[in-house]
Amino acid sequence: MDQLGLVPKTANLKELGLGNVDTAYWNLTPADLTEETIARGQGVLSDSGALVVLTGEFTGRSPQDRFIVCDDKTEDAVWWGDINKKFDADKFDKLYNRVTAYLTNRDVFVRDNYACADDAHRLNIRVVTEFPWSNMFANNMFLRPERSELENFNPDWHIVCAPGFMADPELDGTRQHNFAVINFSKKTILIGGTGYTGEIKKGIFSVLNFILPHEKNILSMHCSANVGESGDTAVFFGLSGTGKTTLSSDPNRRLIGDDEHGWSDDSVFNFEGGCYAKTIDLSAEKEPQIYKAIKFGAILENIGFEDGTSTPDYTDSSVTQNTRVSYPIHHIDNIMEPSKGGNPKNIFFLTADAFGVLPPISKLTSAQAMYHFISGYTAKVAGTEAGINEPQTAFSACFGAPFLPLHPVKYAEMLGEKMHKHNVNVWLVNTGWSGGAYGTGSRIKLKYTRAMITAALTGALDSVEYNTHDVFGLNMPTSCPDVPNEILSPKNTWDNKTAYDKKANDLAKEFVNNFKQFEEGSSEAILNAAPKVSIEA
Repeated sequence: MDQLGLVPKTANLKELGLGNVDTAYWNLTPADLTEETIARGQGVLSDSGALVVLTGEFTGRSPQDRFIVCDDKTEDAVWWGDINKKFDADKFDKLYNRVTAYLTNRDVFVRDNYACADDAHRLNIRVVTEFPWSNMFANNMFLRPERSELENFNPDWHIVCAPGFMADPELDGTRQHNFAVINFSKKTILIGGTGYTGEIKKGIFSVLNFILPHEKNILSMHCSANVGESGDTAVFFGLSGTGKTTLSSDPNRRLIGDDEHGWSDDSVFNFEGGCYAKTIDLSAEKEPQIYKAIKFGAILENIGFEDGTSTPDYTDSSVTQNTRVSYPIHHIDNIMEPSKGGNPKNIFFLTADAFGVLPPISKLTSAQAMYHFISGYTAKVAGTEAGINEPQTAFSACFGAPFLPLHPVKYAEMLGEKMHKHNVNVWLVNTGWSGGAYGTGSRIKLKYTRAMITAALTGALDSVEYNTHDVFGLNMPTSCPDVPNEILSPKNTWDNKTAYDKKANDLAKEFVNNFKQFEEGSSEAILNAAPKVSIEA
C-alpha cells in the first residue's frame, strides 16, 4: 500500500481493516484533490474555478436509510422510531467488513479534520473516502488542523464512505442498497451506496447531537449564527429553504457559521469549518457573499451550465432542485476567527409559510418560543420534492428532527433554560408568502426580511406598537423601518379576508394535531401557547 501526502505518525489503516487498499492519499490539498477528481473523470471546472460534480443517483439525503446501532450505549438513550431506526450491532460488523473488502486494492483518500471550534469540545475525525471529491467536501466542511497538528493526529471518530458499494438488504439488514449507519460504541459512521456528500456532514451532526447534550450538557443546534459590530450574537433556526444561510450572510455582521452550532455556558460555537448552501436561482444581486464564495476550492453539486460554456446556470433544476455548493468558511470575507461568539441576544425562528398566514415578523413570549421550537414548522411547495403539487405543511422538531438522536423535549428544555438565563429575544420570521397562498400571493421580498431582522437586532422594534394575531396569538409590530406597514399584518395583504381566516384556521389545526405527540411532558404554559382553532371557521 502506497501512502501519499502528509501521513500522521500515529496513522494505521490496518486498524480500520483497510490495510490492503491500493494507494492511500493522505491529507491532500484542495488543488491535489481537484486534479485527482478531474483526472478520474469525476468532475470539471467551472469558469469561476469551482469544481463541479454530479453526486449520482442521490442528490439529497435519504432519511429512511439512516440507522443507529442499538447497543448498551444507545438502547435507553436514543429516541427510537421513524427517525432513529435501530441497526443490529452484529450486522454492522458484517456490513463494515464487506465495505472494507470492497475497498481492497482500490485507492482511498484519507482526511484528518475536526469538529467544534471551541477547543474544550473538539472532536477529531478521520474520514476515509472512495472518491477524491468526497474527501475535498470533508475538508471544506470540517475544521482544518494546522499542519503541525496533523503529525500526531489521533482521531476520536472515523467515517468510511464508499459510494460504489451497494448493500444487499437481505444480507446486510439495510432497507435498500444505500445506507448511513452510526455506531456510537465504535465511534464510526459507515456510508455506502450514495455519493451525496451531505450524508458525511449530517452524520457528524447527528453524533454531536447525541454527545453534547447527553454527555456534556451543551445544547446542539441546527442553526446559523453571526455577530454584530457591538459583539452581539444572533442565532437563526430554520429548515432547508427558509433562508438560514442567506440571512446569516450579512455584510454588516461577521459569520460564525451557517448550519450547525453548540451553545455552552458562555459561547455559541460553530461545529464546522465551511458552508453548504443551496444554489438554485442564486444570483450576485440577491446573495453576494455566497456568489462570491464560489471559486477555486469550492465544490458545486448537480448544477447545469449555460449552453456551450463553463458558466453555471443556477436556474437549471434538471438534475435536482437541491443544487448545492460547499466552500471553506474563509471564502467569506467577514467571518469570526475562531468561529465563536458570546451568548445570543436574539434568536430567529425562520419559516417559509407557503399558505400566507404567518406574519413576516413577530415577537414570541417564552412559552410561544418553546411551542414553535418544538413544532419546527415550515412548508414544502411544488417542485421541491417528487409528488408535491400543492403546498404541504412540514414540521421538524427543533428545526432538525432528522438529526436528533435524543427526544426533542430534551433539546427544547435546554433551549428554554438558556433563553431564561440570558434574557434572549425570540422572533418568528416568515420568509414565505404574503397576500395569499403559494400560487396566488407572492414571496416576501428578501430586502424586507433583511430590514426586519436588522430592526430586531438594532432595537428598532423595541418601542413600536404591536397587535396580536387573532389565531396564533403572535405579537406583530405595526411599523418597521424600510418595510411597508401594510405587509406586517398578513390578513391586510389578502383581498379576501374570509379566505384568510379559513386558511389561518386550517394551519392552526395542523399545528395542534402535530403537537399532540409532544403534549405529555410539556408545561401548561407551552400548551396554552398553541394557536386557537375556531370550530366555526
